[in-house]
Amino acid sequence: MKILITGVTRGLGLALAKKFIALGHTVIGCGRSGTEIFDLRMDHGTPHDFMVCDVSIDAKVAIWAAKVLEHESPPDILINNAGVMNPLGPLWEQNDREFSKIVDVNVRGVANVIRHFVPAMVAKKQGVIINLSSGWGRSVAADVAPYCASKWAIEGLTKALAEELPPGMAAIPLNPGVIDTDMLRSCWAEGASGFPKAAAWAEVAAPFILGLSAKDNGQSLSVSGMEG
Repeated sequence: MKILITGVTRGLGLALAKKFIALGHTVIGCGRSGTEIFDLRMDHGTPHDFMVCDVSIDAKVAIWAAKVLEHESPPDILINNAGVMNPLGPLWEQNDREFSKIVDVNVRGVANVIRHFVPAMVAKKQGVIINLSSGWGRSVAADVAPYCASKWAIEGLTKALAEELPPGMAAIPLNPGVIDTDMLRSCWAEGASGFPKAAAWAEVAAPFILGLSAKDNGQSLSVSGMEG
């Protein structure tokens, strides 16, 4: 399969990319860090392809998509993984710049990738679109209101997209569970160490994702055993 992953340079995106490659699949990925993208290119050559791209900027996503789709078929699985966390604090202490960054990456970034890659998938009437949600996209907690808002938005956006796709395709909001990543440590500090590492999570998540299909269209799913 050809699998496209955003936010591929760290955390869950990087762990998934490595696992899918190990399983023999082709991975197309993007991230904002040029150094990490260079390393991925050196470690995983053709047919894999990695490019620097900030998904929050529509024009850059358009260029990335044009490059990928010019010579290749559309992805079989598209995983919108790229995301950021707000600085912890009450909503009234969140400044406009930080709030806008959350929306730009976590919501607009997903829409940008869908806008430029999904038409090619729809033309073939096949493919699975997975938008990473969160437990905080189905519940709430103090001090993470902007992040909660962005992930609740992903739930609604994805379920609406599921209604628009032709038969044979799927759009799925996926809660990855509670994983020891830099993002979780920004919230729970050392408390995150009691949860699975990204590599261990990918051992479970990658086969789970590969098993998703049109039958799962529009369902809010979670990676089994990782809900916390």
